[in-house]
Amino acid sequence: MLSLPSPQQLRYLLALADHGHFGRAAAACAVTQSTLSAGIIALERQLDAHLLERGASKRPIFTPLGLEVAERARTALAALEVVAETAAAARDPLSGPLRFGVIPTIGPFLLPRLMPALRTAFPRLRLWLREDQTERLVAQLEAGRLDLLLLALPCACGEAETLPIAADPFLAAMPAGHRLAARERVPVGALAGERLLLLEDGHCLRDHALDACGLPRGAMPAEDGFAATSLHTLAQMVAGGLGVTLLPQLALAGGVLSGAAVEVRPLEPEGGAPPSRSLALAWRARSPRAAEFRGLAPAIAATMQLS
Repeated sequence: MLSLPSPQQLRYLLALADHGHFGRAAAACAVTQSTLSAGIIALERQLDAHLLERGASKRPIFTPLGLEVAERARTALAALEVVAETAAAARDPLSGPLRFGVIPTIGPFLLPRLMPALRTAFPRLRLWLREDQTERLVAQLEAGRLDLLLLALPCACGEAETLPIAADPFLAAMPAGHRLAARERVPVGALAGERLLLLEDGHCLRDHALDACGLPRGAMPAEDGFAATSLHTLAQMVAGGLGVTLLPQLALAGGVLSGAAVEVRPLEPEGGAPPSRSLALAWRARSPRAAEFRGLAPAIAATMQLS
């Protein structure tokens, strides 16, 4: 029978691959550097294989086999975590740690209401939060570093399972006194003649807003390469008279325009439903906690106050 590596040995190897530094890897594993090095040497002896190159360089250099073993270690540790999660979920649903990722165009506007509501409804649940752009959150979900995401569809979610929970309408936002503010509703077509301010590339809201309104991507580049890095910055650019924009209702309900001389109007679509984005939960396919995540959906949707 083969002698199998221990989970701790695999954690040491994976930490070294992720951090690229013995000291930082040891700190991430809460052990001394000598303990981590000894664990990896023991793993090499057990496998009878060289996973790291030995030389003058202080930076760890993985052999091709070492890189392959590290990736297989990631898969193996994720599978072991699923075993533990399955038992924990059956023992006490919606309790214990939950690593929750949320995109920046949702987090600041929803979390102040959501966190107290979840603490009241699920007092044994411990939420660890990570705010980042969709692409990076999905990568962390696939790597097992996050359990659940709150994002907007459509997205490149890989093999993750998604559950839409609410529609978030877009509204037109313009400087106070702008000519479009004289209308009760702003026709989507009227935006084509305006300087449309958008978030910088990487934020999914940029494409969601253009697609929902049927506006071409890339047709209105930011002047001099400038684009907003957040919805709060975008609101201030509009207040400064630089142009108009599209804001989701969730952000408006969350106070994104607080103190800004900006007026908002509903959009009048050119046929079809009003422009909106779809907010959704996402988790790894076949996650043992899928039923728990579905159980969270009504509680999260109830805090959105989109109407």
